[in-house]
Amino acid sequence: MGLRTIADMDVRGRRVLVRADLNVPIRDGIVTDATRIERFAEGMKPLLVQGARVVLLTHLGRPGGQRRDGMSVGQLVQPLARALGRPVRFCEYTCGPKAEEEAGALPDGEVLLCENVRFEPGEEANDPALARALARLGDIYVNDAFSCAHRAHASTEGIARLIPSVAGPLMVEELDALAAALEAPRRPSVAIVGGAKVSSKIPVLRNLVAKVDRIIIGGGMANTFLFADGHPMGRSLHEADQVDTVADIRARAARSGCEILLPVDVVTARDFTAGAAHRRVPADGCAEDEMILDAGPESLRRFSDALQSSATILWNGPLGAFEIPPFDRATVALAQEAARLTRRGDVTSVAGGGDTVAALNAAGVSEDFTYVSAAGGAFLEWLEGRTLPGVAALMTTQDAA
Repeated sequence: MGLRTIADMDVRGRRVLVRADLNVPIRDGIVTDATRIERFAEGMKPLLVQGARVVLLTHLGRPGGQRRDGMSVGQLVQPLARALGRPVRFCEYTCGPKAEEEAGALPDGEVLLCENVRFEPGEEANDPALARALARLGDIYVNDAFSCAHRAHASTEGIARLIPSVAGPLMVEELDALAAALEAPRRPSVAIVGGAKVSSKIPVLRNLVAKVDRIIIGGGMANTFLFADGHPMGRSLHEADQVDTVADIRARAARSGCEILLPVDVVTARDFTAGAAHRRVPADGCAEDEMILDAGPESLRRFSDALQSSATILWNGPLGAFEIPPFDRATVALAQEAARLTRRGDVTSVAGGGDTVAALNAAGVSEDFTYVSAAGGAFLEWLEGRTLPGVAALMTTQDAA
């Protein structure tokens, strides 16, 4: 993408203001999963060795522009210090005279964590005054929070227009992985798109059919496509009002030469409960009192064949109701096949989205994929082909540094 990165900068003795995403789960004041902190810390260690004076901004939860004790980022000081292997100072203010004083007094190679940026009322409104106050904390701004890049906030977009701004290590890693999956993929490429509703992913589907060679559609979304073909749905989740949308997506796919793969057999049940009695039927065989809850074994075989004949796999959304066995079988089996192909070096595999990450974790294969994005909303907007404000702001400041 041509972004200038922190690796291009001389950071010794300079205040490096880093927007991170350290929004981790906390219970009773204890971080229950420090993975996000640990990944971020690895990218910061080289800067500290070079003598950067690192000032950190992050959010924690959704405090709504006011102070909430349970959402203070002071709770992150110890796990962050452990991950960095050095002490972390904490400022009880996000910005202002006290924060500026502490940032100015920070020795080379040390870290200052400022209070939750979302305690500030102007953060989510991208208030210019707040952006200016935050910018006074650093000489260089680093956005290392791709997961927040779809939000035009003061700490993600406003600052970048005020001081020299660059992309951080995690931001670069994410953008490179996503570009490899969609912007310049190894061919043939296949996208797996699942989830509940076509209506929630219309922009995603319209963008993908123009960029990949095949799309596998699963979950409730597949039901809507099958309904558009005249198949009975029984009590299955589907959107009867999206038939015209399905026709439009199919027409776009035909024009761009993208093949759409749908289930040819499905798993149905009368009850949506763990271990419920179920049966495999053709895609047009759902009874009036049944629900389609997963793709069937023949569908899985065809989907696996599509993966085996591809060089790039992009995955967003499960194939069925993966949270409740036995309706997780197609998702788990296809995830394991994608992981096997990745381990062999046959494919580049990129996945993202909350349900997708959970499904890969449940299948025990998230570590085997080439890249798994935890970005959520930013990942989805990227799939839609939208410009992310946090990235766009970095692009406009390339000459400033």
